Amino acid sequence: MVSERSLAVLRAIVQDYVASREPVGSKTIVERHAFGVSAATIRNDMALLEEEELIAAPHTSSGRIPTDKGYRVFVDQLTDVRPLTQAQRQAIETFLGESSDLDELLARTVRLIAQLTKQLAVVQYPSFTSARVRHVELVSLAPNRVLCILIADSGQVEQRLVELEQPVDEDTLADLRVRLNEIAAGATMADAAIALSGEVRSADRRHAAVMHTLAATLAEQARVQRTDRLVVAGAANLVRTEQDFAGSILGVIEAIEEQVVLLKLFGEMATDEHGVAVRIGRENASFGLGETSVVTSAFEIPGRDISRLGVVGPTRMDYSNSMAAVRAVARYLSRTLGES
Repeated sequence: MVSERSLAVLRAIVQDYVASREPVGSKTIVERHAFGVSAATIRNDMALLEEEELIAAPHTSSGRIPTDKGYRVFVDQLTDVRPLTQAQRQAIETFLGESSDLDELLARTVRLIAQLTKQLAVVQYPSFTSARVRHVELVSLAPNRVLCILIADSGQVEQRLVELEQPVDEDTLADLRVRLNEIAAGATMADAAIALSGEVRSADRRHAAVMHTLAATLAEQARVQRTDRLVVAGAANLVRTEQDFAGSILGVIEAIEEQVVLLKLFGEMATDEHGVAVRIGRENASFGLGETSVVTSAFEIPGRDISRLGVVGPTRMDYSNSMAAVRAVARYLSRTLGES
C-alpha cells in the first residue's frame, strides 16, 4: 500500500512523462507541482513507488517512468474523467451532425476521435444479430406480382418483388399475410428464415413462391448482420509514436489489421462507472498488443447489438483525454442514432 501523497507523486510522474516523454525526477516534480515538501521527501515517495513496481528507471539517470502497473493504478485512481471543453463538444455536434447516413457517420466518427485523442481510432460497425421481425406486409402490384416488405424492430425495411406462377386474389393474399406474421413476427432474422423455409414445403402452391422469397431475404439479412467489422482512422498517429514502442510497430499494425483480434478484445472489455473500459500494456499481450493501451466506450442503436468505439496507442497515452473523448462520442452516437 502507498500513501495518498505517493499516489499524487505517481499522478505527477504519469502526467509529466506523457507530456514530455522524458523520465521524471524528484527535482522536476518539486518545481512543477505544489507538494509543499522537499525533493528528498519526494525521492522517498518515488522509492516506495519503485518498490511497488509502479515506476521504473529506464536507465541509470535519476528520472523514473510509469510501468504498466503504474498506469493501471493511475487510471483506476481517476475519480472523474476530465470533461471535454465546450469547443470540443461543439465540434462533435457539428462534425457528426452533418452525416447523411450511417456509413458516413461512422467514417466521420473515427476521423474525429483520431483528431481529439491523437491516437489510432476504431469503431465497431453495428450489427443486426439481435434485430427481430416486426411486421411482414404484402402488396399486390398485379395479379401475378407481389411486393414483399419486411420491417425490422430496428427500423430497417427490406423490399422484394415476387413473380407468381398463378394469379393471387386479395383474399388469398390477406390469408398469407396473416400466416407470415404468425410465423415471423417477433423472431430474429435467422430464426424467421428457418421457420419460413420449413413452412414452404407444406405450403399451398399459391403461397410457396412468396414464402420462399421472404425466407431467402431473411436468410440474406441474417448473414449480413452477423458480419462484424471495424472502421479505422488515424494510423499516422500510431506511426508518430513509434519511439514509444520497444521494437517495431509492425506487429501492432498487423494485429490491428487482423480485425477479429480487436473485435475479440473489445468483447472482453467491461466498462466502468464512467462508461469507459481501459486495457493497458501487458493486459493485451495475448492479443499481440502487449505494448499498447486500448480505451473503449459502448454505443447502441435500437434493434442492433451493442457496438464499441475507442482508441489504440502506446501506454504513454493521455488517458483522461482519451477516456473523455471516446465516452462523449459514444454518448452522442447512442443519443443521435436512438432518436433517428
